[in-house]
Amino acid sequence: MDKKYKQICNVIKADLERVNKNIVIQKELNVQLDDELEEFLHSPSKRIRSIITILYMRAAKLYLLPEHYELLAAVELIHNASLIHDDVIDESKMRRQRKSLNEKFDNKLAVIAGDYLLGCALDKFVKINSMQIIEIFSSTLKSMCKGEAKQYFNRFKKIKIEEYIEKSALKTASLFVSAMKSAIFLAGETDVDLGVEFAENFGIAFQIKDDLTNILSGTEDIDEGIYNAPVILSDNMDEGIEKTKDLLNNYINCARLCINNLSDSIYKAALLELLELIEDV
Repeated sequence: MDKKYKQICNVIKADLERVNKNIVIQKELNVQLDDELEEFLHSPSKRIRSIITILYMRAAKLYLLPEHYELLAAVELIHNASLIHDDVIDESKMRRQRKSLNEKFDNKLAVIAGDYLLGCALDKFVKINSMQIIEIFSSTLKSMCKGEAKQYFNRFKKIKIEEYIEKSALKTASLFVSAMKSAIFLAGETDVDLGVEFAENFGIAFQIKDDLTNILSGTEDIDEGIYNAPVILSDNMDEGIEKTKDLLNNYINCARLCINNLSDSIYKAALLELLELIEDV
């Protein structure tokens, strides 16, 4: 993990430890699968959705309740379930420098494992006991599936950049948004607009950065028919990359504007550093 990113994480180290302690599953499937899932959940991970939510909450001087750590643990469970399902869809053999579950076992068991993590996340939402939050995440899970479906049916098509952004918002940014929106509601606040806008811009920027990094590292999805921003924006790859950097900077700048109103603090500074880290390509 990047040294600067570790420094950002250290700003909220105690909070992240509480989130991690809440990422637990009941060992009730099979000893081998249970152990694999537990190792998968606690293998090195960015926890980026929890990090931006906690940093924003702290910067906005909103109080974090015990339920917030349950909430963010549920978010991480959903994210990890989506990774397991993505590996099945993409026929990936590696995840986090270890064999993916579909490679270690098979696609059927990997799908079951992903579904089980979703069930564990639902248990946490029930424990929080907020119909509002359950509604938020039921909508989010549908959005994530819609994003995946759009990507599937647009394979080998050079779609419009607006469609790419919509897919990124559904598939990736929606979970960032639901984490932030739910956390603010849990803190007793009803004005969620700026927090939600920040999370959405951050989430889209995060997806653009990921796609751009894949292109630059030579692990792009073109062969599978998934055409991301650099391919969409220009027939010339070098020009497409430069235009994608501009697109990325646009969403990062929009995210910065959303936190301008927050008082200066170590938490706001960490958010700004995080945006700089994503901006650096």
